[in-house]
Amino acid sequence: MMKIKFNGKELETSFKSTLEFFQSVSVSENDVWIVNGFATKEDLNLNENDELFCIQKNTLPPKDALDAMMRARHTPKLHDKLKNSSVAVCGLGGLGSHIAIMLARSGIGALKLIDFDVVEPSNLNRQAYRVCDLGKFKTEALKEQIKEINPYTQIEIQTLKIDEQNLAHLFKGVNIVCEAFDTPLAKAMIAQNFHKFYPDITLICASGLAGYGDSNSIQTRKIAKNFYVCGDLVNAAQVGNGLMAPRVNICAGHQANLVLELLANKE
Repeated sequence: MMKIKFNGKELETSFKSTLEFFQSVSVSENDVWIVNGFATKEDLNLNENDELFCIQKNTLPPKDALDAMMRARHTPKLHDKLKNSSVAVCGLGGLGSHIAIMLARSGIGALKLIDFDVVEPSNLNRQAYRVCDLGKFKTEALKEQIKEINPYTQIEIQTLKIDEQNLAHLFKGVNIVCEAFDTPLAKAMIAQNFHKFYPDITLICASGLAGYGDSNSIQTRKIAKNFYVCGDLVNAAQVGNGLMAPRVNICAGHQANLVLELLANKE
């Protein structure tokens, strides 16, 4: 007999292989079998303290099953850091909506989503919204969408416009803040004022991501302590060179990737 963990509970088994074990508990050939975080139907040796789940296909895994899968994918140490972190995304347009979704998929434990606007038809060419979201506040539409992707991410929404007055009260307890505004004035406001109130919190801004082509010119740069900028620092939206989904997503990926890097290296 050996001790294993099955569907979140400890039990003893005499089976020597995963195939034998799952054949004894699975009720349908469509069930998903998960061994130590990986979905597989290979016949593997069953070892002491292995963690197994059997989940009906097309159903939401239990929280501990999904956590086990994410933990194995990311490695336990990294997953725990991400799970215990909080990130704020300011502005939920082309940049912010995709940043938030990437971070939710990556297992960030808590997201704070801030925007004041509603979803409009002109947003659909580059932002992570759907026709069914039209007319909704972006905060509420994005929260709904993320809950369908990772329902165990804690999401706090603030449907408001960030200014110099409320800036001082919005980010207490947050590890990292991603700026994703769509106007130069708003970008300048947060860049100039953020560290007056939060000297120890990292701010990741974006500048220069319009148009198409020249993907490699979008880079991540450290400007000062706890202050980074992603983008090419040049290309702003203009006639004939507007905001298009691929390049916006590249920059959003830079910001989300930097969040993961900084959290992974955090002591």
